[in-house]
Amino acid sequence: MPANTSQANLSIEKDDFELAPFSREGGLGKVHQVFGGELNRIIDELNGVLAA
Repeated sequence: MPANTSQANLSIEKDDFELAPFSREGGLGKVHQVFGGELNRIIDELNGVLAA
């Protein structure tokens, strides 16, 4: 697979936190506890950096 193709498909969604390894550490509930109201902004920022 070409490198730019894998980069285009790389993103983080809230549902991803219900998958391993995140689920073993508390999943989406724990992420909300840690990041609170900043979660959406953090995910958006991460996705912007990952897509660059």
